[in-house]
Amino acid sequence: MPYDRGTVTELLKAWTAGDPAALERLMTLVVDDLRTIARQLLRGEIDNQTLQPTELVNELYIRLVGKRSVRWENSRHFFGEMTRMLRRMLIDRARNRKRQKRGGGVRPAPLLEELQVPIARREPWLEDLDAALDALARHSERQAEMIQLHYFVGLSAEEISAVLAVSERTVKREVSTARLWLYREMTRGTVSETQG
Repeated sequence: MPYDRGTVTELLKAWTAGDPAALERLMTLVVDDLRTIARQLLRGEIDNQTLQPTELVNELYIRLVGKRSVRWENSRHFFGEMTRMLRRMLIDRARNRKRQKRGGGVRPAPLLEELQVPIARREPWLEDLDAALDALARHSERQAEMIQLHYFVGLSAEEISAVLAVSERTVKREVSTARLWLYREMTRGTVSETQG
């Protein structure tokens, strides 16, 4: 991100304090980064022609207008929450499509392919992945943040190291540990399902 993170934090504080123009200035500053996050999340869409990153970010902006009461700590907190909100927006869309047409219209995310989650567990993959990521955040907030930054934002271990102010070695170790944790969480019950 080519801008000063302190500027993002200042705009977040101004917006929370009641300055409506601060949100517009903030969005102008970070819109490219939010589009990048949305693009990464949309990679899992089979029919990605129906929804573009800009549309998703526009919808996010509309939702943000009502979130003034959130006490934003800093830019990291903001981008983490934006990633979670975008993820949940896609889950809502997938649920709606699933109601309309069996199968949901989405394919498993690259993270699931890398985790080698069995096919039997991939049907409601987006909801399961969301629940597993939330559980990981309760277990280790930092590991969940690293997974989001790597798989959804697309940052390298070196970039995550700079963002979180930890060593690159720590990032690689914790991402590896988190992937194992997610694998266990995502495949829980698979053996009994396939045997039953």
